[in-house]
Amino acid sequence: MIDYESALSARVKGIAPSGIRKFFDLLENMDSGDAISLGVGEPDFVTPWHIRDAGVYALEKGFTKYTSNAGLAELRREIAKYLNRRFALQYDPMKQMVVTVGGSEGIDIAVRAIVNEGDEVIVPVPSFVCYGPIVELVGGVPVYVQTKAENEFRLTADELRAAITPRTKLLVLPFPNNPTGAIMERKDLEALAEVLKDTNIIVLSDEIYAELTYGGHHVSIASIPGMYERTLVVNGFSKAYAMTGWRLGYVCGPAELIRQMVKIHQYAIMCAPTTSQYAAIEAMRDGDGDIQMMCKDYDYRRRFLLDKLRSVGLECFEPRGAFYAFPCIQSTGMTSAEFCEQFLIREHVAAIPGTAFGQGGEGFVRMCYASSMQNLSEAMDRLERFLKGL
Repeated sequence: MIDYESALSARVKGIAPSGIRKFFDLLENMDSGDAISLGVGEPDFVTPWHIRDAGVYALEKGFTKYTSNAGLAELRREIAKYLNRRFALQYDPMKQMVVTVGGSEGIDIAVRAIVNEGDEVIVPVPSFVCYGPIVELVGGVPVYVQTKAENEFRLTADELRAAITPRTKLLVLPFPNNPTGAIMERKDLEALAEVLKDTNIIVLSDEIYAELTYGGHHVSIASIPGMYERTLVVNGFSKAYAMTGWRLGYVCGPAELIRQMVKIHQYAIMCAPTTSQYAAIEAMRDGDGDIQMMCKDYDYRRRFLLDKLRSVGLECFEPRGAFYAFPCIQSTGMTSAEFCEQFLIREHVAAIPGTAFGQGGEGFVRMCYASSMQNLSEAMDRLERFLKGL
């Protein structure tokens, strides 16, 4: 008999599974037809037809072979035009860009290309669940910095400065933020740049929600003076274009870093899905209107959910990015996990405990408003009933 316990990697065994999955599993196992999920971080829109049509056309034409490791040259040129048009970022599509299997692969190969055994990586929390485990898998040490509700969950210059040591190699900058909806304004980024300017620290800026900002325009830290040469920008098509299942993202940055990332990508993946790449060309060329339409709709839902949360007595700072609200549930006397478990059991509504995104999330829950207004309205009615019954 095989001893699987000894056969498995100790590092992999030491990593806890995602705290998000537990609540999806509970929801799937419920014998109820009225369950509502505010847990999944996925647009409820279908990929716009003209983008789907471009994918179908590519299949009809037989464009089904491998592409260049770094992605179709035509797609990379369109990404470069898009980034210049939308965020005033200029990249050489042939030397400073790699197309990946979602933004998640981009994060993975960036960390693997940069982090050595024992290197420290600063990760603001609450934040998306993948950063720390990926760092641990390569032998790095995640250094978690707890952002605070009183600062609207932004990373401050003082917090960054206090976390830096001689072993710091990388800073993950996950804004607009999942799960909090926090953003970083230009003045916030300029303050971080001042801290970083005399260091050798690389910034991994996860900007997958860049197009989903409200009341202002997203600013990339790569556009701040002195930051371009030390920043890797990760982005993709999942959130802005409702293309989650197409699994397509990209990373842009200094050619020296991208060259090493392409090596990892070519050995592990070969290339991103060909059909998805052809569809993405259409998204880049003619998708600005789709972004505007979806963002306007999300903004309406955002304001509705925020008003409802406050009206039932839950404090919630105004999220200005992504499609999540992060209300404080400390007034209930329950932990985040207890709140979400009871809310799901009693009212059949799934939300995610803040602790799934780091210990700084205790006392909060994540609610995704990328759901229909009918579902959001019903969920808030059930929330009010749930709170009154405590």
